Parts: sequence; C-alpha cells; structure tokens
Amino acid sequence: MNENTRTSNVEEMLPSFLKESIDKFVEGKMKSEADKSYMQFDCDYCELQSDINVAEVEGIISSEEAWNLRKKYLGINKGTID
Repeated sequence: MNENTRTSNVEEMLPSFLKESIDKFVEGKMKSEADKSYMQFDCDYCELQSDINVAEVEGIISSEEAWNLRKKYLGINKGTID
C-alpha cells in the first residue's frame, strides 16, 4: 500500500468539520490559482490549519495523521516550524 492510499483511507474517516475544511481549502486553492484576485485563500489555509490542530489536540486524529495532512495540503513538514 502506498502513502497516497493510506492517506486516502485515513481521510475517509475524518470528522465532517475537517473534511469540509479540506474541501474548502482545495476549492480555494484552485480559485486562487485560476484567478489571482481571489482573496479568501489565506483564510481557507488558516482554517484548515486550525481544524487540523483542533482534531489533533482533541484526540480525533493522531499526531502522525495530523502531520500527514499538514504536509499534503499545507506543505508543512514536521520539524520545519520553530
């Protein structure tokens, strides 16, 4: 099983608030790339980052799952944040 399959399986089991945040982020990223005047993308990014943090702190997802989501969507690798 490759990493993308594992992430997809994990993502299927995410709580609805986190799935919605991911969907909104992905949609916002596409809008931002297509139309540079889309100004909401920063908020979409921050909302997803916050929702990942909440899910991790509340024990809904593991730290490993949280870091996988941060890496996949936000481009943040563990150890790159001081």
